[in-house]
Amino acid sequence: MPGITREEVAHLARLARLELKPEELDHFAGQLDDIIGAVARVSEVADQDVPPTSHPLPLTNVMRPDEVRPSLTPEQALSSAPAQEQQRFKVPQILGEE
Repeated sequence: MPGITREEVAHLARLARLELKPEELDHFAGQLDDIIGAVARVSEVADQDVPPTSHPLPLTNVMRPDEVRPSLTPEQALSSAPAQEQQRFKVPQILGEE
């Protein structure tokens, strides 16, 4: 596999609107070449019987039943509020909206 050239790095930098110095072009060319080589090695290992995954372990949601349980009344919830209005917490205006 041929390595990444300085010209290819410069082209990618232009596409990304990055301004790179000449010594950075050489440095990033080597790094990009290493990255592409690592991805190629992973591609060689992956086989048809290995399903693609985004996580090494299966993800499961922990759910509980949605049951009505006793909770605070609006009066109890607002009892310690510094300010309230129409059974709601009243807070200072923040975005210039009314």
